[in-house]
Amino acid sequence: MSTALITGASSGLGTELAKLFARDKHNLVLVARSVHKLQELAAELTTAFGITVTVLGKDLSSTDQVSEIYSELQEKGISIDFLINNAGFGDYAFFAESDWKKQEEMIQVNILALTKLIHLFLPQMIARKSGKILNVASTAAFQPGPTMSVYFASKAFVLHFSEAISNELEDAGITVTALCPGAFESGFQAAAVLEESRLVKGRKLPGSAEIAAFGYKHFLKGTKVAIPGLMNNIMANSVRFSPRSWVLKIARYMQDKK
Repeated sequence: MSTALITGASSGLGTELAKLFARDKHNLVLVARSVHKLQELAAELTTAFGITVTVLGKDLSSTDQVSEIYSELQEKGISIDFLINNAGFGDYAFFAESDWKKQEEMIQVNILALTKLIHLFLPQMIARKSGKILNVASTAAFQPGPTMSVYFASKAFVLHFSEAISNELEDAGITVTALCPGAFESGFQAAAVLEESRLVKGRKLPGSAEIAAFGYKHFLKGTKVAIPGLMNNIMANSVRFSPRSWVLKIARYMQDKK
């Protein structure tokens, strides 16, 4: 039985991905700060699908706790076949007016924790000549994002890093998928104070389950970059053919409050 490690599994996209892996009879390691929510989800999935679920309450903004994930699984003799880097968050503010601690934690969770987890678990995948990695990026990865500058930049890192290592691992039997959704219904908008922006306000957004199903399908196929939705694909790819000054102005317009 294969085992999938999913970060940010206590809600939204992470929870929906956990359900899909459980449905297909993969054991799970669920990681998030909210242990109570993880335990509830673990009980639900164990009962429904007869799988083994390991819960790790960890704060990915702490480098030490990221390392603890690997060391504790080593101690338990749990090998990771599928690594799902889903944890991440954003913030809506001019950079000069933003809270530095939040920006620092965003870089730690969105970039450093993701990169370190891959660096820790990848050697075992290479030794087995099998494994799959899913990194949750965003359509934000394709352009700069005034009012969410650090978040957009962090997702650009996730996209480019994912593409680079997918190339390095082509002959190793390992695939790396960058999932790049646009805005969708989750707790992200509230956490980032983004509800009043043109990007979100008044729009009917896809749900977490829909995005999870899309991402899971392309993860299994080994798609390098997976962008759900025709308009998201058009917008992400049109950036390459547009003047940078236009891209910046359009991004600012969409991010501004209505």
